[in-house]
Amino acid sequence: MEFTVWAGLAGFGFVLLAVGINVVYMRGRLPLPVSSDGFDAVSESFAAVGEALKRPSVAAPAGWVCATVFAAGMLSVLWDGGSGTQAWALVGFAGVLMQNVTFTVVEALRFGMAEAATRNRDALAGLWSLSNVLFGFNQVFLALALLGFSAAGASADFLPAWHVILGYLSAALLFTSSSISPYNATGANRAAPLGLVGWLGWVAWIIACGITLLRH
Repeated sequence: MEFTVWAGLAGFGFVLLAVGINVVYMRGRLPLPVSSDGFDAVSESFAAVGEALKRPSVAAPAGWVCATVFAAGMLSVLWDGGSGTQAWALVGFAGVLMQNVTFTVVEALRFGMAEAATRNRDALAGLWSLSNVLFGFNQVFLALALLGFSAAGASADFLPAWHVILGYLSAALLFTSSSISPYNATGANRAAPLGLVGWLGWVAWIIACGITLLRH
């Protein structure tokens, strides 16, 4: 089977895992980054989460594998488009790798916060702020992935105009949300929905890319 097929399937896999993990967190009322709840409520949630925190995290490494294979597939099909296209494709690939690395830390911090909630709430306050800001800053890497691969896809005539525009708009929203992350240190603020809309655009963009890769 061609690698582009694997890459397209990996894109779908990443989306399914990302959405599924978030659904498990929300249905289980597990604490999420930049929660709008106050610190006391967050502390109680982490103290009570117990073993339930581990179940959704088991699937996280598979999501990062899928994201990397998807990004490698995009890079492979865009590599023959000339130096400019190659450079933008590398920007996109770097964005995916960096978001994998950063979100690994965000995911690990959840376990640190759960432990701190039962032993040292003062430590939890610092870890909570670190997690919130890091989670927000991570969005700049999603923006880079969207910007790089969209620009390369447009240059190589691999992505249609609407797909490229979706990538640029989602990247702009994610970059804006990332830039205001310091104001989310203690929880979500009024501008936080920008990141959510940008993330939904990122998900839709990946699905469309996956279909394009399967057809390539």
